Amino acid sequence: MFAAIEIGIDLGTSNILVYHPNKGIIFNEPSVMAIEPKTKKILAVGSEAKKMMGKTSKNIGIVYPMKDGVIADYDFTTEILKFIMQKTSKKLSFRKPSVIICAPFRSTGVDRRALMDAVKNAGAKKVVIIDEPVAAALGAGMPVDEPVANVIVDIGGGSTEAAIISFGGVVTCHSVRVGGNQLDRDIIHYVRKKYNVLIGEKTAELVKITIGYAPVKHEELMMDVRGRDLVTGLPKTIPLSSYDMQIALKESLQQILNGIKATLENCPAELSGDIVDRGIILTGGGALLNGMQEWISQEIIVPVHIAANPLECVVRGTGPALKFMERKNLI
Repeated sequence: MFAAIEIGIDLGTSNILVYHPNKGIIFNEPSVMAIEPKTKKILAVGSEAKKMMGKTSKNIGIVYPMKDGVIADYDFTTEILKFIMQKTSKKLSFRKPSVIICAPFRSTGVDRRALMDAVKNAGAKKVVIIDEPVAAALGAGMPVDEPVANVIVDIGGGSTEAAIISFGGVVTCHSVRVGGNQLDRDIIHYVRKKYNVLIGEKTAELVKITIGYAPVKHEELMMDVRGRDLVTGLPKTIPLSSYDMQIALKESLQQILNGIKATLENCPAELSGDIVDRGIILTGGGALLNGMQEWISQEIIVPVHIAANPLECVVRGTGPALKFMERKNLI
């Protein structure tokens, strides 16, 4: 039997969140590190490292230990987990916490073993892994134990998972390697191609949040963006429109939509009626893109809702996930 949960972790591609049942979110920082490439010495982690992005010399490298929701570099993942444990232990009275952590539904057994080992090596006493779609559904307050179709679409930083959950299990799930980070890259590529101006990742993310738009009719939004002119090499300011962003993001958003449709197409007939009545729930940072809810609803012709606090749904689902897994005899 798993000990009483002390912390839940959402080890995402873009952000890491830690949840405590009594204190709520106790850690929320970017999953990025600044290192010395030669010695691999860690210089900064989380928010401090993100501030350094695009502003460092060649002697400092920026590393994302996670990619597409799974471990890309085991050693750096362990180090960033140690950093989390040390920082959260100052807020809570524990030395070796019990941890419940989320993993993509499509992650392999090797990926999950690496994740479990990394958490244990970072100082955890016991570790349990739960599927991200189930955690997201629990965090969104969906009745996953009931015999009805709960459709969850989690649009994270590295990937998007669309799943149908019924009777406490995942009936079908489809994953695409497109998330918020890919949308940032789309914006960088579009600006470079159309305006011959290079912008950084942080600028692209700000553009996405401010004027990024799904393919729906809307009143045009404008934003001035600064970058480097690739012809002259000098700084340059250009005006960007939300209509530009619709063109830039169209292909990646279509891949996300195709993933949702593939999931719905594999839905058992008995559950299809529930989807028409109940619709789907969007979680993750991508759910907050302007026009996303309206666009998906138009394309799949079912109600679409955005969860309360979509960025926190996965990690908040780790609390009720423990009781859920005990009832299902999964631990």
